[in-house]
Amino acid sequence: MNNKICFIGGGNMAASLIGGLINNAYPCELISVTDPDQNKLQQLAEQFSIHTTADNQAAVQQADVIVLAVKPQVLADVCKNIKASLGESNLIISIAAGIRSTDIDRWLGGNNAIVRCMPNTPSLIQAGATGLYANPQTSAKQKQVAEQILGAAGITLWVDNESLLDAVTAVSGSGPAYFFLFMEAMQRAGSQLGLDEQTAGLLAKQTALGAARMALEGEDDPATLRAKVTSKGGTTAAAIASFEANGFEQIIQQALNAARDRAIELADELGKQ
Repeated sequence: MNNKICFIGGGNMAASLIGGLINNAYPCELISVTDPDQNKLQQLAEQFSIHTTADNQAAVQQADVIVLAVKPQVLADVCKNIKASLGESNLIISIAAGIRSTDIDRWLGGNNAIVRCMPNTPSLIQAGATGLYANPQTSAKQKQVAEQILGAAGITLWVDNESLLDAVTAVSGSGPAYFFLFMEAMQRAGSQLGLDEQTAGLLAKQTALGAARMALEGEDDPATLRAKVTSKGGTTAAAIASFEANGFEQIIQQALNAARDRAIELADELGKQ
């Protein structure tokens, strides 16, 4: 399924996807990148041996798949600039946060096959989680292509309703920051208990990694894993009881609701262009 892929925008996420594709034996000669930053283009060309250019329109004319990897604030201008260069069979993949497929389609002139994606920052090390939504114009084959491209950076999960991407944003899109915050708090608390900062930090990070691997690679769900490590009357039980007494689950729910609501607000704001 080797299509000509053009990445518009050569930032970190685009570089991660390109690196993942090439690591999975995707032909580098079928990948191109556009960006106004010549230094960035030179770096990508040297790193991946791909074609680079600052000309969006020319690159789009040569591509089967266009990956929109620019900042949300400039996406409307980019789409309007390339719409005359699109063919009838192009697949558009957007990894720009908060921009609905209907707005992208409108900026591109209408009736385009569009897959909107919500990746997260662990995609930068091919450990990401990406939610995907395909508009009605997208064929089953094009969905496979999108899954192949985004799958180069981690796991992919489809949603049938685009509004659910706001929930994906709240859980996995913003989610890495929640775990970073938790690790920060554990490190500070460990330091207050007498550990040096470096030791407390390493213990928190490795514990997070180990717990995540057990949850992903084992057969037990998180609730079962938690129960297995929580002995009645033990140290873990005391900590869990403290979490519950302070409304831990309610805090998490409120935080995800806030992230979801902000995602909706941003989509409304950015779609007015």
